[in-house]
Amino acid sequence: MKILKFIKRLFSTKENTEIEIDDMKYLIVGLGNIGSEYDYTRHNIGFEVLDKLAEEKGVSFKTDRLGDVATVKHKGRTFILLKPSTYMNLSGKSVRYWLDKENVQWENLLVIVDDLNLPFAKLRMRGKGSDGGHNGLKSINEIMGRNDFARLRFGISDEFNKGRQIDYVLGKWTDAEHEKLPELLKTSCDIIIAFGTMGLGRAMSDFNNK
Repeated sequence: MKILKFIKRLFSTKENTEIEIDDMKYLIVGLGNIGSEYDYTRHNIGFEVLDKLAEEKGVSFKTDRLGDVATVKHKGRTFILLKPSTYMNLSGKSVRYWLDKENVQWENLLVIVDDLNLPFAKLRMRGKGSDGGHNGLKSINEIMGRNDFARLRFGISDEFNKGRQIDYVLGKWTDAEHEKLPELLKTSCDIIIAFGTMGLGRAMSDFNNK
């Protein structure tokens, strides 16, 4: 990291100011759709997780370019919480803009996403992977040209009738699911903090077997 910063200083000019990359800064992206009609739906779990973390840390979101943003400080780390306002299928535009704006290392990006391939209440950390048919991940993969970024997969199960997938993911939680959400949201927040303080490998080890 010191060598990288030295090279950037060496080639900086009056017209090209130095870019400082802060390896203690993290971009945490919760995927979802804007609009009250999407509030508290399965597809918006990424927004719910970030809302919970912001509430825990006593910070508020502010509307900015391509998303709502809040900043959390914890043990010397800076967590930039981002809820893209681009709608799901253009999430990559918001991710690219905020990575560049905040000079966040690629390794410090974490995306929270709903996952039909996991049973409800299962939480899984991964360091890379395909989009799995998820439009938000697909947009990030295409715009960034890579899929090796950390993601927290929040299981929503696939208990829907044939041809009803869209209705299911955009549907509200059942009463039984809603009862379990507070605990799941709290654990998701703990995973985010662990990602920043202990790293991806340790977070996977500590939480994926639960």
